[in-house]
Amino acid sequence: MSELEDISHHIQDRISSLQRMLDLSVFELPQNKIKKLGQELFALERLLEEFEKCVGQQKEQLKDLKELEELFQKDVEDVHHMKDNIPAHMPRKKGSANGNDPVMNKNEASDVQLVHPENVKKTNKSYIREMESVTMPEFESIPQYMKGRVSYDQLNAAVQSINTAVTAKYKILHQSLKTLNNHSRKLHQRFKDQETKDTKGQYFVVEDDVREFTQMKVDKRFQGILNMLRHCQRLREVRGGGLTRYILL
Repeated sequence: MSELEDISHHIQDRISSLQRMLDLSVFELPQNKIKKLGQELFALERLLEEFEKCVGQQKEQLKDLKELEELFQKDVEDVHHMKDNIPAHMPRKKGSANGNDPVMNKNEASDVQLVHPENVKKTNKSYIREMESVTMPEFESIPQYMKGRVSYDQLNAAVQSINTAVTAKYKILHQSLKTLNNHSRKLHQRFKDQETKDTKGQYFVVEDDVREFTQMKVDKRFQGILNMLRHCQRLREVRGGGLTRYILL
């Protein structure tokens, strides 16, 4: 904009100079003055052409800025839409507990080797597997007869309840018996008694665990939810000894 203003002021100065020369034209001008007047007019014409060129460039820049403003406005609207429609349950990726981790490259492997063995042991012991939330495409793939009236949010609320039970159960199992109170010791022993060769190295809960650690009702509707989670490959059942164990996948 300052460039246009400079050209405009310069043109105004030239016009003022020509105006003074024209005012003096009532008198007979010498040849050199007439030549000077022609040079001024020619220079003014070139300045006007340059001025028009700058105005055209400014118009193009203004057009580009308006288009950019529209793009930014659309981005702002998209961000507000995403902010107002964030799902209550976001799927999370967790480390694998069954050895199905992706293959590491040499650099990643060397980084792992730098970790002290005692730290690795501590990390593995404190790790508790959790069930991933069900995605909307997965929910839509569930047959309607299986879903019934259970909504997407209700299904993932059940996932969180089961995760709560799993976390509470294995926190007790990971603790030393000396640090537990009488009730927790009884739970610890019950958890151990429920383990079988089929559940070794796996994370699982039974219905009593859900009752113990959550407010979720273990009823017919809960059984329907478990069927949906099996369909989505979030868990599988292992029966034996009068118990149904729900193993997290």
